[in-house]
Amino acid sequence: MKSNNTSNEFNIFKNLKYDFPSGLVVFLVALPLCLGVALASTGRTDLLFSGIIAGAVGGIIVGMFSGSALGVSGPAAGLVTIVLGAINGLGSFELFLTAVVVAGIFQLIMGFLKAGTIGYFFPSSVIRGMLAAIGVILILKQFPHAMGFDADFEGNESFVQADGHNVLTELYYAVRYSSPGAVIIAAVSLIMLVLFDMPAVKKIGLFKFLPGALFVVIAGTLLNLAFQHYFPNLYLSGDHVVQLPVANTPSDVLSFFTFPDWSGLANYKVYVIALTIAIVASLETLLSVEAADKLDPYKRITPTNKELLAQGTGNIVSGMIGGLPVTQVIVRSSANITSGARTKMATIIHGTILLASVIIIPKYLNYIPLSALATILLMVGFKLTKPSLYKGMFNLGWQQFFPFIVTVFAVVGSDLLKGIFLGLIVAMGFIMLNYGRLKIKRSFKNVFKAYDVGRENNMVHIKLASEVNFFNKASISKLLMRLPERSTIFIDGSQSKSIDYDVLEILQEFEHHTAATKNIKVITKGIDKVTVVGGH
Repeated sequence: MKSNNTSNEFNIFKNLKYDFPSGLVVFLVALPLCLGVALASTGRTDLLFSGIIAGAVGGIIVGMFSGSALGVSGPAAGLVTIVLGAINGLGSFELFLTAVVVAGIFQLIMGFLKAGTIGYFFPSSVIRGMLAAIGVILILKQFPHAMGFDADFEGNESFVQADGHNVLTELYYAVRYSSPGAVIIAAVSLIMLVLFDMPAVKKIGLFKFLPGALFVVIAGTLLNLAFQHYFPNLYLSGDHVVQLPVANTPSDVLSFFTFPDWSGLANYKVYVIALTIAIVASLETLLSVEAADKLDPYKRITPTNKELLAQGTGNIVSGMIGGLPVTQVIVRSSANITSGARTKMATIIHGTILLASVIIIPKYLNYIPLSALATILLMVGFKLTKPSLYKGMFNLGWQQFFPFIVTVFAVVGSDLLKGIFLGLIVAMGFIMLNYGRLKIKRSFKNVFKAYDVGRENNMVHIKLASEVNFFNKASISKLLMRLPERSTIFIDGSQSKSIDYDVLEILQEFEHHTAATKNIKVITKGIDKVTVVGGH
């Protein structure tokens, strides 16, 4: 493979023309999600700002320390039940903030202990199933908001809702109790987004820098204001628009921040809750990291241990100033990637805009109708779960497609973590079945021995083992990340009898994408002739 000269390809300032509009789109997506998750997590309207704090910290602080190029962090729907139960169990929000700070410290410890390698043991089919499921969930969950039925909180990903409804009944009520004004705004927004996605429109200079989502929000807001003056029966207000707390004086702004009650350090419940948050938040982060790396057009690999350190730092800061726990979240990460972001500057920009706008112009943000924002998320959902994805997975064979489709239905029918683990069980069943069929006699040690590394004629020589299995995925990924820039790599698979599909995918993505970003020349031998286990 010939390596392009890409040493400055991901220079922050060079890519600002891509990262700024992407950060703006993520801000528009994150705004209602942060508020919705805050309301569901605390049950109190006076604590809505805790979601904004978490979103800003996830963007700015985690963005600065993270090694993820395109991942976006913030408050997550997956922690809603844990947070609500923790606040009620501890008796105060201030004690809960102490638990968030301690959870961040636990994540720092996990990062130093290199617990991030857990993320490598999720098969590709399961991660792709999670992405497709998130797309389906976005479509199903945002459709009611687009119709003006806003009973469910923004950001909810579970099939069963707190009010006793579920995803399917919510669709019925959305149609039955739809708001004509919201439907009109959503229809106009959808038409605009489709037009902005056309190649001819993308060539227009203004739309290269300012995203279509911004014009959709402006158009939806102006249309709603026109309804107020000319068609009052169509006007959207109350629960149908963004509801940010408004500060009239600088002291009001300071009142939005809450600080931990450090007496909680003597309460064992704080540590139990902190450990729970740390484990769940870290797991969701690692899943999102894997998913974001799959979506990254440049196939960059995120250092997962560094990501845990960044998340831990973020949670310490968030807890210190009154924010909810943060994790990397796939919805905002997907919006970032589909909007064309190139570097992590996009997530930092989103966090900066989020914090600045809610302090400076909350009054104007509260005019934005949720139906316009819902339409943006509908498009993100469609791009995540395109029919071509299902066709591509089916073409890989049942050993890839079955865990993929099981994960899709399991995540949509339950919640993210339960669905992922069910898909993981199915995928691991296929993996163990594959290696059982090979009937290869080898020691337990050799199962984990994937390669030998040497240097020959200024070249890094990687000789793959006779059988390269799924359990070698972590070691090979870490090896490829450590390869020096501007080097020549010779990957020799001539002696290999079989190679797992997940490992083959990593090698191919490195050869065709990642290597170019580090000016690495890749030479391969014999890999195309090796029997692929778990795929065609």
